[in-house]
Amino acid sequence: MLLKILCVWLIAWSVAAFAAMGADKSLARRGEWRIPEAALFLLALLGGALGAVLGMHVFRHKTKHWYFRWGLPLILLAQLALVLWLRFGPGLV
Repeated sequence: MLLKILCVWLIAWSVAAFAAMGADKSLARRGEWRIPEAALFLLALLGGALGAVLGMHVFRHKTKHWYFRWGLPLILLAQLALVLWLRFGPGLV
């Protein structure tokens, strides 16, 4: 049950992070007020790393910033490790 809740959580935050990356790229193109980088990282840390990484590549947004190029995939790996640990870890299956 915990794994299902976590998966729904991760999907919801990933959709939000993907949308935020797309919105921020659109705002950047129009020269308007932007979504703070800290907010984009927060979305990833809350569970949206997959969406943030996909959004970064789909929208070609924040790809020149080393902390996004390396940070978001590292957060994604940590979230993937958590899901795998919950799925296959001892006593939690």
